[in-house]
Amino acid sequence: MKLLVDENLAPRLASNLADLFPDSLHISSAELGRALRCSDMEYAKEDGFTFLTKDKDFASLSIAWGVPPKVILLQTGNCSTATIERIVRGNAIRFSDSKTIRDAACSS
Repeated sequence: MKLLVDENLAPRLASNLADLFPDSLHISSAELGRALRCSDMEYAKEDGFTFLTKDKDFASLSIAWGVPPKVILLQTGNCSTATIERIVRGNAIRFSDSKTIRDAACSS
Protein backbone atom coordinates (compact mmCIF):
# COMPACT_ATOMS: atom_id res chain seq x y z
CA MET A 1 0.00 0.00 0.00
CA LYS A 2 1.26 3.47 -0.82
CA LEU A 3 -0.04 6.69 0.67
CA LEU A 4 -0.90 9.96 -1.03
CA VAL A 5 -0.45 12.43 1.83
CA ASP A 6 -2.80 15.42 1.70
CA GLU A 7 -1.58 19.01 1.76
CA ASN A 8 -2.91 19.49 5.30
CA LEU A 9 -0.14 17.14 6.50
CA ALA A 10 3.61 17.75 6.43
CA PRO A 11 5.41 16.84 3.19
CA ARG A 12 8.07 14.88 5.12
CA LEU A 13 5.41 12.46 6.40
CA ALA A 14 5.49 10.50 3.12
CA SER A 15 9.24 9.96 3.31
CA ASN A 16 9.17 9.29 7.07
CA LEU A 17 6.67 6.47 6.50
CA ALA A 18 8.39 5.02 3.42
CA ASP A 19 9.66 2.00 5.38
CA LEU A 20 6.04 0.93 5.99
CA PHE A 21 4.41 2.43 2.92
CA PRO A 22 6.94 2.41 0.04
CA ASP A 23 6.37 4.74 -2.90
CA SER A 24 4.24 7.09 -0.80
CA LEU A 25 4.02 10.66 -1.99
CA HIS A 26 2.97 14.05 -0.64
CA ILE A 27 0.39 15.76 -2.79
CA SER A 28 2.75 18.68 -3.39
CA SER A 29 5.13 16.29 -5.14
CA ALA A 30 2.31 15.29 -7.47
CA GLU A 31 1.62 18.98 -8.18
CA LEU A 32 -1.98 18.59 -7.03
CA GLY A 33 -1.92 20.68 -3.85
CA ARG A 34 -3.97 23.51 -5.25
CA ALA A 35 -6.06 21.46 -7.64
CA LEU A 36 -9.71 20.55 -7.23
CA ARG A 37 -10.47 17.79 -4.75
CA CYS A 38 -11.76 15.65 -7.60
CA SER A 39 -8.32 15.76 -9.22
CA ASP A 40 -6.67 14.59 -5.99
CA MET A 41 -9.06 11.66 -5.72
CA GLU A 42 -8.67 10.73 -9.39
CA TYR A 43 -4.88 10.81 -9.09
CA ALA A 44 -5.04 8.55 -6.02
CA LYS A 45 -7.43 6.18 -7.76
CA GLU A 46 -5.52 5.96 -11.04
CA ASP A 47 -2.14 5.45 -9.39
CA GLY A 48 -3.25 3.04 -6.65
CA PHE A 49 -2.73 5.32 -3.67
CA THR A 50 -4.56 5.34 -0.36
CA PHE A 51 -5.36 8.94 0.53
CA LEU A 52 -4.15 10.09 3.98
CA THR A 53 -5.85 13.27 5.18
CA LYS A 54 -7.29 15.26 8.06
CA ASP A 55 -9.97 16.73 5.77
CA LYS A 56 -13.44 15.24 6.26
CA ASP A 57 -14.42 16.28 2.71
CA PHE A 58 -12.28 13.48 1.28
CA ALA A 59 -13.96 10.91 3.51
CA SER A 60 -17.33 12.21 2.31
CA LEU A 61 -16.20 11.92 -1.32
CA SER A 62 -15.06 8.36 -0.65
CA ILE A 63 -18.48 7.48 0.74
CA ALA A 64 -20.25 9.14 -2.19
CA TRP A 65 -18.00 7.75 -4.95
CA GLY A 66 -16.95 4.49 -3.35
CA VAL A 67 -13.56 2.84 -3.25
CA PRO A 68 -10.96 3.14 -4.79
CA PRO A 69 -9.28 5.20 -3.64
CA LYS A 70 -9.28 4.26 -0.01
CA VAL A 71 -9.25 7.23 2.36
CA ILE A 72 -7.71 7.30 5.82
CA LEU A 73 -9.21 10.19 7.80
CA LEU A 74 -7.08 11.23 10.77
CA GLN A 75 -9.18 12.99 13.38
CA THR A 76 -6.39 14.27 15.57
CA GLY A 77 -6.90 17.99 15.86
CA ASN A 78 -3.74 20.06 15.95
CA CYS A 79 -0.70 17.97 16.73
CA SER A 80 2.89 17.56 15.64
CA THR A 81 4.02 15.63 12.60
CA ALA A 82 5.82 13.25 14.97
CA THR A 83 2.51 12.50 16.70
CA ILE A 84 0.77 11.88 13.38
CA GLU A 85 3.60 9.59 12.34
CA ARG A 86 3.24 7.62 15.61
CA ILE A 87 -0.52 7.29 15.05
CA VAL A 88 -0.06 6.03 11.48
CA ARG A 89 2.71 3.62 12.52
CA GLY A 90 0.57 2.34 15.39
CA ASN A 91 -2.28 1.63 12.99
CA ALA A 92 -0.30 0.48 9.94
CA ILE A 93 -1.63 -3.08 10.00
CA ARG A 94 -5.19 -1.85 10.38
CA PHE A 95 -4.72 0.64 7.54
CA SER A 96 -3.36 -2.08 5.28
CA ASP A 97 -6.43 -4.26 5.88
CA SER A 98 -8.82 -3.38 3.06
CA LYS A 99 -11.83 -4.56 5.07
CA THR A 100 -11.34 -1.99 7.84
CA ILE A 101 -9.89 0.95 5.92
CA ARG A 102 -13.21 2.76 5.48
CA ASP A 103 -13.79 2.70 9.23
CA ALA A 104 -10.28 3.83 10.16
CA ALA A 105 -10.38 7.14 11.97
CA CYS A 106 -7.80 7.85 14.65
CA SER A 107 -8.00 10.04 17.68
CA SER A 108 -5.07 11.41 19.58
